[in-house]
Amino acid sequence: MTQLRLLFFGDSIANGTGDSSYLGWPGRLCAAERARGHDLTLYNLGVRADTSAQIRRRWRSEAEARWRSDVAQALVFAFGVNDSAEEGGGAIRVPLDQSLQNAEAMLTEAKALAPVLWIGPAPIADAMQPLRPSATVSFHFRNRVIADYVARYRELAVRMGVPFLDTFEALGRAPAWARYVAAGDGVHPAAEGYAMLARLVDDWPAWRRWMGGA
Repeated sequence: MTQLRLLFFGDSIANGTGDSSYLGWPGRLCAAERARGHDLTLYNLGVRADTSAQIRRRWRSEAEARWRSDVAQALVFAFGVNDSAEEGGGAIRVPLDQSLQNAEAMLTEAKALAPVLWIGPAPIADAMQPLRPSATVSFHFRNRVIADYVARYRELAVRMGVPFLDTFEALGRAPAWARYVAAGDGVHPAAEGYAMLARLVDDWPAWRRWMGGA
């Protein structure tokens, strides 16, 4: 049995926005491990519309508020899709070079404190863009731009020795994922999409090692 306090830092995909069950993929993932007998404490610290810059500013204080010296802890980071978006038809929110700097800074600090996993951004529905979360805000996501971020994230992760899950490549090959995103708002999938993402993480060898390989 693994006993672990898990902190998931990320954006609305980590948060589970659009999931009718309000579990998102972290909730489903940890529920599956609970059914296997593992003792996990889940903190979902996903914030809607957050970029790497915003997560970088907040993650340390939020982690320290939840850490205990008598329990093992681990950190999962999932970000990038918001970095790649154009806001209001203007500039990209966090240019790629700055996104990489943010990622390297926070992951360097994080992995000195606890085990770390990094989940890359998933594909969106190009035909449903831009996303308009409110009457005054719009974000335009593009898969070709997300792909550029993912490629550089993957290179950075290898250089840093941080396990990186390329969900963009894996889910991009899955017609079901495209259906689930289209059933949502074009960025956030329906509940079935979060279940699919949870299964992808669940099968990932780096995650399974955290669970003792079981």
